Amino acid sequence: MADANASGAGDPHDLNRFLQAQEGDYEQALAEIKRGHKRSHWMWYIFPQYDGLGFSSTSKHYAIKSLAEADEYLKHPVLGPRLLACCEAALGVEGSSALQIFGSPDDMKLKSCATLFAHVSPPGSVFDRLLEKYFQGERDDRTLSLIGKPSEPRPGEFK
Repeated sequence: MADANASGAGDPHDLNRFLQAQEGDYEQALAEIKRGHKRSHWMWYIFPQYDGLGFSSTSKHYAIKSLAEADEYLKHPVLGPRLLACCEAALGVEGSSALQIFGSPDDMKLKSCATLFAHVSPPGSVFDRLLEKYFQGERDDRTLSLIGKPSEPRPGEFK
């Protein structure tokens, strides 16, 4: 059986837009992350965010529109493993902050992406580990609000 997501048929979330964008940039993005310094422009489709966070046409085009779409992205046979590999690569960078690796505002896009995908992943996922390493476990409040989840207390805080 052919992969429906790769052809666009049966792809209700249009995940093919990510495949097309990553076609020429994925290896470059992964190499930049492993080197600990993002230099080119690929954040929107390598670490996608939830819809409503970005306002540029590019940000809107690559925005994840629902938790169901985020779940399908992670389950996709190409996109899921690529996202996980990029997250693991970021976790492997030692001695640098997310700001030093990704620059601003892409460090916050990483936080938003990790917050989104942590909600469709089991506890202790690579996304939770990214949030812990680079953001002291703090999730992105705007993402939580947009997906309809309450803000979570910071470690040691009570709400």
